[in-house]
Amino acid sequence: MSLKKKVYLLNIILLCISLVGASLMIWYTYRIEIVFDSIIKKDVAIFHSAEALGTSLVNQKGFVSYYFLDNNLDWIVQLDAYRELFDENLAKVKSLINEPWEKNAITEIEKGYLVYSDTRDKVVELYRAGERKKGFNLHNQARKSFFNILELCEQFKTFHKGKIQEAIVIHQKEAHRMRLLAIMGIMVFLLFTLLVNFIFTRYIMEPIHRLALKASPEKTPAIPAYEVAELKDSVLGLIEESEMTHLELKHSQELQMRSEKMALMGKLAAETAHSIRNPLTSIKMRLFSLNRNVSFSKSQKEDYDVIANEIVQINKIVENFLEFARPPSLVFKIISPSVVVDSAIYLLEQRLQSYNVTIKIIRDRFLPEMLVDPEQFKEVIVNIIINACEAMNKGGLIIIQEEEIYVDSLKNLAVIKITDNGEGIPQHSINHIFDPFFTTKEEGTGLGLNIAFNIISEHDGQLNVSSEEGKGTTFRITLPIKER
Repeated sequence: MSLKKKVYLLNIILLCISLVGASLMIWYTYRIEIVFDSIIKKDVAIFHSAEALGTSLVNQKGFVSYYFLDNNLDWIVQLDAYRELFDENLAKVKSLINEPWEKNAITEIEKGYLVYSDTRDKVVELYRAGERKKGFNLHNQARKSFFNILELCEQFKTFHKGKIQEAIVIHQKEAHRMRLLAIMGIMVFLLFTLLVNFIFTRYIMEPIHRLALKASPEKTPAIPAYEVAELKDSVLGLIEESEMTHLELKHSQELQMRSEKMALMGKLAAETAHSIRNPLTSIKMRLFSLNRNVSFSKSQKEDYDVIANEIVQINKIVENFLEFARPPSLVFKIISPSVVVDSAIYLLEQRLQSYNVTIKIIRDRFLPEMLVDPEQFKEVIVNIIINACEAMNKGGLIIIQEEEIYVDSLKNLAVIKITDNGEGIPQHSINHIFDPFFTTKEEGTGLGLNIAFNIISEHDGQLNVSSEEGKGTTFRITLPIKER
C-alpha cells in the first residue's frame, strides 16, 4: 500500500471514530431526553398534583377548624375554593395515570374524599345549628376519614417520588456508561493519533527533513525549524541558480561567439586599415601641397573640397577600424561619471545646436567618484548622443537621467539613462546594434556602438538598449561603483 493510501486510510479510520463518538453522544442525548420526558411529563406532574391534593386537603381541614373557633363564615368561603382546587388536581391526576395500581389508588382517594367531604359538611351544619355536641362527635369521624385520605395521598406521592428517583438512577447509570465509552473513545483516538503521527514522522517528515538538510546551502547539521519551508526555499534557490547558470552560460556563449567574430574582424580590419592608410597619407600630403601651389577656379575649388572631405571621411573610417582592431588600454582615474557627462555635453554644444536638439539632465546629485577612464567614457557618451541626434531628423529632446542604486552594502551601481524621442529602432535590428559592422546608416561603419559596448565592458559595466518604434530609444549604462 502506498504512503498516500495509508494516510487516506488512517484519516478514514479517525473520521469513523469521530463519527461513532458523535453518534453515541447523539444517541445518549436522545436517551436522556426520553428519560426526562417521562419524568417531566408524567411522574413529576403526577407527583406535584398528588402533593397539591394533600395540600388542599390539609387546608380544607384547617379552614374548618378556624370556623369552629370563631364562627367566621369567610373560612367556609375559602374552604369552597380549596374544595374546587382539590377537584381540579384530582382530575389532572386521573388524566395522567394509566397503571391499574394508580387508578385503584386514585379511586380510593376519591371515595374517601367524598365520604370525608360529606361528613365535614354535616359537621359544619350541626355547628351552625348550635348542636355542637353532635357536631363534635361527627367531627371525630371526619378526622379519621381525613387522615385515611391523607395517608393514601402520601402513599401515592411516595410511589411516584420513587419512580422519579429510579429515573435519576437510570440517568446516572447511563451517564456513567457514557463516560466510560467517552474515555475508551478518547484512548482509541489518542492511539490512532499517535499512530498517524508516527507514520507522518517516519515516512514523510524524516525524508523531507533529510532532503532539506541536503538541499540547504549552509550544509549545517542544525535542524531546520520548518522543513517544508526550508525545502521549498532550497528548491526555489536551485531553480533560480539553474536559471542564472543557464543565462550565464548563454551569455558566455554569446560573448565567445562575439569574441571569435571580433577577433576575425579585427584581424581583417587591421590588415585593411594598414593597406589603406599608407596611400591615403600620401594622397593627403599631395592634396595639401597642391592646394598651396596651385590656384583653383571656383569649380575646381569645389571639386577639391569634396575630395578633401571624402578623404577625411575615409580617414575616420580607417581610424575606427584601427580602434576596433586594437582597443586602447584604459587609463583609470577617480572621477564622478557626472563630470564626464557634463564634459561631453559641453563638447557637443555646437553640434547639438546644429541638430536643433535640447538636452535635459535629471539628477539629484552628482554620482559618486569611482574608477573611470574619462576619455573613453566620454567617447561612449558622445557616440550615444550623436546617434540620438541623427535619429531625430527635425530636432527633439534628449533626457539624461542619473541615479545611484543600492544593491547591497557591498555592491552599489551607478546608472545613466540616455533617452531620445526619435523614431526608435526596429525590433528586428535591436538585437544586433552592438554587433561589429552592423549599421542602418548609409555612411556608417557599424563600429561606434560596438566600441562603446567594449569600453563599458572594460569598466565591468553593462550597456543595454530598449526601444519602441515611433516613441524613441533608451540606452542604459550601468557601472559598479569602485572607490579604487
